[in-house]
Amino acid sequence: MNELLLLILAYLIGSIPTAVWVSQRYFGFDIREYGSGNAGATNSYRVLGSKWGTTILLLDMLKGMAAVQLAFLLPEYLDSEWRMDNLQTCLGLAAVLGHIFPIWAEFRGGKGVATLFGMVLGISPWTAVSCVGVFLLVLYLTRFVSLSSILASIAFPIFILVVFNVENPLYRVFAISVALLVLLTHQKNIGRLLRGDESKVPIMKYRDQRRARKRNQSND
Repeated sequence: MNELLLLILAYLIGSIPTAVWVSQRYFGFDIREYGSGNAGATNSYRVLGSKWGTTILLLDMLKGMAAVQLAFLLPEYLDSEWRMDNLQTCLGLAAVLGHIFPIWAEFRGGKGVATLFGMVLGISPWTAVSCVGVFLLVLYLTRFVSLSSILASIAFPIFILVVFNVENPLYRVFAISVALLVLLTHQKNIGRLLRGDESKVPIMKYRDQRRARKRNQSND
């Protein structure tokens, strides 16, 4: 019964529609009516800009981190690392489910990648840091948040299965499932990337402007 209550609470935490509330409060519109129509960090970067996109990204990650910490409310799980990891995984997944289908926003949320990152950060910090490193590197090189999320998610099971060799079977299955889930939920983004229609986020624009000026100067 206690586990069920925590799962419900984790879902409600994940259901907090950060992007929707921020866009309505500070911009006067529902972000789901613009861009890709998703209430997540990628669309927030695209529609609201890098400042608010980063804020929403961090808040969505915080939802996943907060959800897995609920496990510490049950002292009987503290004596077993495997049981704790399994409970935290379930709580994190409940939060991700809440982010994708938020009860506070007509069950129309985002794709859950940021909340997944926060969840992993709470359970396996070094794995999360490694995935964030992949995310930031790809973002720096391409400025595609969607591509960064996809590649970071694919890197996740590689880190779990190969680099850190985590033995917990549930967490190994979870890592593979995450990669497959992200690929599934980003099908439209993948299509736009292949067609060259995917929008870049407005970060590092001054770097691009400097490069453009240098190219123009060399052409002159």
